[in-house]
Amino acid sequence: MSVSVQLNHTIIHARDNRASAEFLAGILGLEVGEEWGPFIPVTTGNGVTLDFAAIPADSITVQHYAFLVPEEEFDGIFDRMKATGADWFADPHMKHPREINHNDGGRGVYFIDPAGHAMEVITRPYGG
Repeated sequence: MSVSVQLNHTIIHARDNRASAEFLAGILGLEVGEEWGPFIPVTTGNGVTLDFAAIPADSITVQHYAFLVPEEEFDGIFDRMKATGADWFADPHMKHPREINHNDGGRGVYFIDPAGHAMEVITRPYGG
């Protein structure tokens, strides 16, 4: 078993790859990279690239993506997310709208991106 295995990149399907990349990058305070073939990349602080690819809306399977952020950055991220007009929830089942959670002693929020994906921002890893 290799402990040196790392996630390098993943593809996120979107109706409009640029709009989805700019939406998430704007909220998280990240940069949108140069278009590369069918992809618009956004790279996270730990070097994982999210490659946004446009596909027909009826072909998108909604996914969940969670981002661990420092506690001191949560308020800015949360404010930028609210400024987009996105819906947000304290839970993945969307039963607690317009609330955040305090799981594991941190803070967390779920919001929906333009393609319908459930994005999550947490300040503490689950079980941590």
